[in-house]
Amino acid sequence: MKMVAVDVDITPLVEAARHGDANAWDQLLRRYQLPLFTFVHALVHHEHTSFDIVQETFITAVRHLGTLRAEERFGAWLFGIAHQKCVQQWRRATRDRLVFDANATELPLEVAGPEDEAPSAWLVRRECADRFVSALDELSPAHRAVVVLHFLEEFSLEQIAAITATPLGTVKSRLHYAKRRLRERLEERP
Repeated sequence: MKMVAVDVDITPLVEAARHGDANAWDQLLRRYQLPLFTFVHALVHHEHTSFDIVQETFITAVRHLGTLRAEERFGAWLFGIAHQKCVQQWRRATRDRLVFDANATELPLEVAGPEDEAPSAWLVRRECADRFVSALDELSPAHRAVVVLHFLEEFSLEQIAAITATPLGTVKSRLHYAKRRLRERLEERP
């Protein structure tokens, strides 16, 4: 499932946003708000917190757009800000001993199939998706972030390294470990 298109033709929008064009910011918001929410929600598992983090991400982007050196990297830069906001949230939650909503574990996955699909096939697909999300939840936040960015958002390993401010080798290691752990968890479940 690809949530963010490659940043083709994003440069004019980002350049217009740099010059205070509200319409350009509106288009950027519409383009990135759902992918950002999906990414953030996969990390923090709390709907209201996810909305807040996405909003804070865009506020930060508006304030600091001047620090972006290459307009074509806007998407990766924006996801990097969101990742930093998630890390800040985890630190606050740990410090304050808050517990995220354990029942909010679903990613907005498309589960509706063709009209002629048998209900049993839909249920099997839904169960597989639920098992995957459950296994994904068992990963550490750092490993979960790499998986979500790579497989759901389809960022390259180099882009993930930039987004998470992590060395490329560490990203590769985390992805390898996460895939192995997911495979183990999915194989041990009926």
